[in-house]
Amino acid sequence: MPQLLAFSIIALILFIGDAISTRTKSWLPSVFVCAILFMLGYWTFFPQDIVALAGFQTPIVFLAMYLLITNMGTLLSFAELSRQWRTVVVSLAGIGGIIAALLTLGVLVLDYQTVIVATPPLVGGVVASLIMSQAAADAGLASLSVLAILIYVMQGFVGYPLTAVMLKREGRRVLALHQAGNWQSRAPMDPGSHAEDAAPPRMFAAMPPAYNSYYFKFLRLGLVALLAWGTAELLKPVFEVSPFVLCLVFGVIATSAGFLERQPLRSANAFGFTILILMVFIFDGLKRATPDMLGELAWPLVVIIGIGVAGMYLASWIAGRLLGFTPAMAFACALTALYGFPADYIITNEVVNSLSDDPAEREVLTAHMLPPMLVAGFVTVTMVSVVLAGIFVGLL
Repeated sequence: MPQLLAFSIIALILFIGDAISTRTKSWLPSVFVCAILFMLGYWTFFPQDIVALAGFQTPIVFLAMYLLITNMGTLLSFAELSRQWRTVVVSLAGIGGIIAALLTLGVLVLDYQTVIVATPPLVGGVVASLIMSQAAADAGLASLSVLAILIYVMQGFVGYPLTAVMLKREGRRVLALHQAGNWQSRAPMDPGSHAEDAAPPRMFAAMPPAYNSYYFKFLRLGLVALLAWGTAELLKPVFEVSPFVLCLVFGVIATSAGFLERQPLRSANAFGFTILILMVFIFDGLKRATPDMLGELAWPLVVIIGIGVAGMYLASWIAGRLLGFTPAMAFACALTALYGFPADYIITNEVVNSLSDDPAEREVLTAHMLPPMLVAGFVTVTMVSVVLAGIFVGLL
């Protein structure tokens, strides 16, 4: 298949997903629609390496992740991060609910080894899935090795629509209070966070705006991401910390120091393409989900996801009530464990755009919902899941 044909097919799928999401006002999130279309494509006429054929291979994917996550850090501030400690607690409670439900109810329905292999992938992303898949293969559990990958591939089909429903419920509540004059945002976004201002950030205020070119924005963003990665490498002998988590933190620091402007990828006109790269990488995992595999592992897959999500809801509901979260917002934050970044960002933005056309109302919704969703996604998928996988490998 020619490269441009592969790229055009992928772009068409992403467009269809976006159009259906817009048409249904995010009741069917674009990531959910695209995932179905990609899976059907792999079952029919897609070459297994269509993503690689289109030019989206590992080096550019990781570059996009470093740049985009650092860019996300520019949306937050230290005050915002300190406000999000409740989000961290609720997210951890949701993970605890998954573990408790599977280790109690789960082992009554499925065998112990299946539950042990399946739990970390349900809580986290691709790294946790790969760790458990390899551990199962090393233990001679071939079908469970496939199940670990399949859970990672399929859990989004539950997480995407549920998150959209929860965020829409929360968004309508916030809008009603805002329109009645009874809403005061507890997490105000920087008023310039969406401005596409050509002026350099504070550290470069003396520089003429004409020199703040696309290349200079990429240079500064790349340097911050490099510093985050280098710090993670230096810390490795002491303890393991994800460079992606540090990219988020360093993005906050660089923006607060005036080294980065808000959303440099947007002002460099590169945000959309960077998101495209990451979403295509996520959907590439669906090539592993063959019809035969789904049929063979359908029962443990349904049981694990069903029990796990039920436990997540109950635990996040309890923690949310104690910490002042509505049930919808608490569950939405916990659900980020099923997909992480960038899907949490995309679904939140789709819901915000579907609920209002007014820029001021969209700002209120974004300020309320986006920071906790971003923080929750990084806590669950990027940080906790890898640690959990390391613990559960020893339980096999």
